[in-house]
Parts: sequence; C-alpha cells; structure tokens
Amino acid sequence: MGDFFKGLFGGQKPVASEAGTDDDFADFASAPSPSPIYNSPSDSSAAPTAATFPEHEALPTGAAKVPYTKWYRVWERTSPSDFYAEAVVIPFILVLALLHVWGRRKNKRKADVWIAAHAPSVEKEFASIGFDKRKGLSDYGEDLSGLLKEKSAQEYVTYATGRQNVAFVDFKVKLFKRYNPISLAAETALSFLFETIRQPKEVMEATMYAFDGKEKELVPVKSKAELDAKDSRFKGMPNSGYDACVWAVVHKEQMKGLRDERYDVSLTATKDHKSLPQWASVMSESAEVTETFLTKGLVEAVEKAGDAFEYLIVTDQPVDKPAKLNEATPRKRVILSLRLPSSMHASAYEPTMPIFEYFLRMPDTLVATAHFRGEVTRKIRATREEETRKLKKADEGEKAEERRLEAEKKKKEMRDTRLKGLSADEQRKFLEREREKGQKKQEKKMSRKA
Repeated sequence: MGDFFKGLFGGQKPVASEAGTDDDFADFASAPSPSPIYNSPSDSSAAPTAATFPEHEALPTGAAKVPYTKWYRVWERTSPSDFYAEAVVIPFILVLALLHVWGRRKNKRKADVWIAAHAPSVEKEFASIGFDKRKGLSDYGEDLSGLLKEKSAQEYVTYATGRQNVAFVDFKVKLFKRYNPISLAAETALSFLFETIRQPKEVMEATMYAFDGKEKELVPVKSKAELDAKDSRFKGMPNSGYDACVWAVVHKEQMKGLRDERYDVSLTATKDHKSLPQWASVMSESAEVTETFLTKGLVEAVEKAGDAFEYLIVTDQPVDKPAKLNEATPRKRVILSLRLPSSMHASAYEPTMPIFEYFLRMPDTLVATAHFRGEVTRKIRATREEETRKLKKADEGEKAEERRLEAEKKKKEMRDTRLKGLSADEQRKFLEREREKGQKKQEKKMSRKA
C-alpha cells in the first residue's frame, strides 16, 4: 500500500537495471571508479588515508600535502646539459653590448678632445661656430661638446660661418667602429686582401666653401631692410673671386686612392717639388699654380704635421665624375684631411695645428694671389671645356636615342592600328610583305659586309 501511494504522488521509483547491457562492457560496468593518488612532498611513495582526504571531497586550502606532478619541479625534469646553448649565447650578447657602450663612449670622448683642441683656432677666424644659436665659446663654458653633432656612432660634425671670403666650412671627425668590433675586424682584414677596400682610419676632413664674389646671392636675408643693409655692406668690399684651378699637396701613400676616388684630382699631373719632404708630392694643372700656392709657411706646416697629414686640395670641380651638364657646375672649395692621433689628450694635436690654422686662412691667400696669366687660364679653361664637350656629346647621344625610340614607338602604334582595320586575308598579305622587306634588308646588310 505504501508503494502505491508513493507512485500516485510522484515518489521516487526504484531504478531498474538494464536488461540489455552489452556483454562487451560488462567487465567495465562492474569496475570501481579510479581514485587520485596523492603523494607527500617529502615522500612520494606515501599515500594519504581516506579520513584525511575523502574520496569525493576537494583538497583543503593550505594543506601541506599537494598532488604530485613533475611539471612544477624544474630540477627534476631538466639538467645543466639542457642550457649549454644559453650558456654560450647570453655571455656573448652581454660582451657585445658592453663593447658597444664602451665604443660609443670612447668615440664621443675622442671627438670632444678634438673640438676642445681646435675650437679656439676656429673662433679666431669665424664669427659663429656650431649648430646652436649660441655664437661664442664662452656661452658653452668648459664643456665644448655641444659644438659637435653626432651624425652616427663613428662620425661627428660641426659647422662654422661668418668670415670674409668664406661662405662656411664643414668639419667631419670620422672614427673607428669601436662599437662594432666584428665589423671593424672584418674591414681591416679585407683591406689587406683587396686593394679596392681602404683600411679603416681615424681622420678629420674639413671642407671650406668660398664666396667667389657671390656674397649677395649666398648671404640670406629676411626683409627688405636687411637686403638694403646687405647691399650697402658689400658695396665697398673687395672682390672675393679668384681663378678656378685644381691643385693639391698630397701624402704619397694617399695619391693612388685619391686618383681613383676623386674626379677633380684626376685632371692634374703629379710632380715632386724640391721644397716638400720626400713623402709629399704636388698635383697641379700648371707649374705656375704650384709656385703661387706652395708658400714657405705651407711647406713648414706640412713638414711639422708629418704622417698625420693626408692632403690639402684647392678645387672647383666635383668629387664624382659628372654624368650630366648640370653636375659639372664649378664650386670652389678648399679641403683638408688629417689623421687623428691615438692619444686622448689635446696636446697630441700640436703637430697638426699649424697646417689646420693655415687652412683656415688660405682663402685670403687665394683671393690675393690666385690670378694667373692668360696663357695659364686658357690652358685650365681648355681642360674644362673638353670635359664639357664630352658631356654635351653624351647628352646629345642620349637625346637622339630617346628620339629614335619615340619614333619607333609611334611607327609601331600606327602599324598596329592599320593592321586592326584589315581583314584576315589582308592581314596575311600585309605580314608577308613585311617579312619580304625584312629579308631584303638583311640581304643588303650581308652584301655590304661582304
């Protein structure tokens, strides 16, 4: 009766076992459910009792005994042999990083020493030095590093302007790639194997641009009042122009490299001079130019500089051979190149200071003395006119080739347009006539050659 009322009011019915159970899974159906195994951190073989960790209860928070797994125990699943690659790579990267930082700082200190030794001489000749708006060295105090601008980790530049006969002068200090010893070693090794690769060196190269009588064109103005003031200021000034030429004093070790690298120097002839030391030579377009420029003060300065001296060039031609007429426009410049000493003291630059100061004053010498006889000027001008004729001829040849290609293109377009308007039979006849004409032209060429 109790079961009847339970069934009537929704009581729970006893679950009947399935009669049709698959015989293949009979063994698994009667098997007990697997229980997790818990190991102690101190003894992996010990198992907890059922009273401590019941079968169907979660692990208590903060329990001392945790499920054993090898993943969290790095010391059990790894060995020192797994880290041999890292043990080699990481120290190598650290050494390269330290060398990079040391190399950049060493180059920066060397550039600062150079500017500290040469800035006073530059300030004596120019009204403004450096890229900053500050014009005097007193504005920088004892630290003159602000005069330099880091163009790269191995090259520092500065600038000076505000002098009669000179528009401006650029200074470049080129140093070793101390921050990249692998590249430095590779370049040094390759320079011994191949003559075309120059050996790395530390040099200072200064390029001075002359006004050449173009002060009104080169000096910028911002208003009409400044323009009027500039006209009145330059009106009474002497002419800063001088005759164009290419002349150089060169260390003999640099002579071959200069001829290969510089187009302007390739226009000169090389001759030794009795006044110069045996390791130096003159490259000039005329003997009269040499006698005019090679003064006693210059010879003494070159001798004192010794092996630190590389070259002093007076030129109006471009460094790279011009390929077009507009690239051959003359621009008068004076260029000085000096090797930097290995010492980090300003006193190491004393041997090269005379030639450096002579270079700063050389535009005055050029304006005063570089006015040659008509015969010398005609010879120099003839060399430039010959080069100009070659450029004109090459330019005319390029234009003629362009015109020929354009005419062929138009002729082909007209042929294609005409061919499209013909029928299939007419197109076949047209192509046959073209082929016959081509064969006749080929036969004529062969007969001419015979």
